[in-house]
Amino acid sequence: MNTRQLLKGALAVATLVTLASAPVSASVTATQKDFSVAESLQKVFESVAEKVKPAVVNISTVSEIKINHPPIPPEFRDFFHQFGFPFPEIPEQFQMRALGSGFIVKEKDGWAYILTNNHVISHAKVIKVKLSDGSVYRAKVVGRDPKTDVALIKIKVGSKKVPTVQLGNSDDIKVGEFVIAVGNPYGLNWTVTHGIISAKGRHGLGLNPIEDFIQTDAAINPGNSGGPLCDIHGRVIGINTAIVRNAQGLGFAVPINIAKKVMNDLLKYGKVIRGWLGVYIEDVSPELAQKFGVKHGVLVTKVMPGSPAEKGGLKSGDIIVKFNGEPVKNVTDLQLKVINTPPGKKVKITVIRNGAEKVLTVKIGQMPGSVNVATTDLMSKYGISVQKLTPELRKKLGVPDWIKHGLLVTSVKPGSPADDAGLREGDIIVEAGVTPRTMKPVKSVDDLVNILNQAGNSGVLLKVIRGEGVIYVVLNPEE
Repeated sequence: MNTRQLLKGALAVATLVTLASAPVSASVTATQKDFSVAESLQKVFESVAEKVKPAVVNISTVSEIKINHPPIPPEFRDFFHQFGFPFPEIPEQFQMRALGSGFIVKEKDGWAYILTNNHVISHAKVIKVKLSDGSVYRAKVVGRDPKTDVALIKIKVGSKKVPTVQLGNSDDIKVGEFVIAVGNPYGLNWTVTHGIISAKGRHGLGLNPIEDFIQTDAAINPGNSGGPLCDIHGRVIGINTAIVRNAQGLGFAVPINIAKKVMNDLLKYGKVIRGWLGVYIEDVSPELAQKFGVKHGVLVTKVMPGSPAEKGGLKSGDIIVKFNGEPVKNVTDLQLKVINTPPGKKVKITVIRNGAEKVLTVKIGQMPGSVNVATTDLMSKYGISVQKLTPELRKKLGVPDWIKHGLLVTSVKPGSPADDAGLREGDIIVEAGVTPRTMKPVKSVDDLVNILNQAGNSGVLLKVIRGEGVIYVVLNPEE
């Protein structure tokens, strides 16, 4: 075979290889049906954005951060003075500005009520709310709940009509459902993102004392906190709350059913009312489950003296497997069941004790110290501090025996509504009401808070003991 023949053969092989390796041209054409499906989904997202965005607000806050400096040694000051320079003054506090989101849930008596996260407004001295139409209002705190990171604020809108969101039912959501998040990430107002529900009932993240998060891969960033997480019908199913740093697709929202309870309690009582059992518990591990012969439940490690649990007969070593007929899966599951039970209600608790099943009847109590932050906020709003008139205070102040109960005014802020009303330090508030006919004895701080809440924008009539005399004053809310 000569050279010409070799080259000819090589060229033929190369041609075959080239043809074999060449990409096959395939024609892929989307049908009209395919486009219709995509367009329908697109219209859903557009509809939700158009429906929800007007009720989403931008929240900006100003907080004062105090700095505790260590003592400055005199020699450091002398060093500066030797060279004729004044020693630089180190500020005792500085202002910090932050951004967040929220959404309007209701309008009543000229006030628009907004749900957001507690961490967005918890330390704020000034809270400003910007609506979708560009108008800006100064907000007041109705109440806060650090345990669930939920807060309720309000703005005075008068006769102006503002858009509100529709609240859904977070118990009905399913993993895999489409969701839409709206908020103000990094100050980029009214940003809309979408994704799916990645998981439900996330807990153990160490973010809140009470955790039952919805996990989503919808893009959530700093500034989204407090904004709504919605289903494809535009109903709010959660409050966007937290992200995992340096991670993508890991966002967490407080279920709206939890937020609704907090909101309703704050509006009705001025604080959050939660059920209380009074036990220390831990999850039943596979090893413990095998030893105790159970498939699920929580182990009672300690019963608090005098608690509802002790009165109902619960003992250390019991394994709680059912609460009012419903299976108890883990510690978080039992905690949520208990705190959502109204105090005073009797429930059936099924336990495994010494290998046998036992059903106990327990009257649920009220969690000690059920969030009283709202009380503090409410009282500070009126510029007054009070405390219950205890036997020790009565003796110390020489309060007459005919005064059976009341609240001692411990301080009055100058220029506040309480100061304008004429209240003074040392006064004893014994009765309060919206009108003279509705006057009721005031035996605790909660009594006064509830009456102030019921009054809303109306003034509250107070019966006050001052020295040996009795006076009446009207405490009006701050304009």
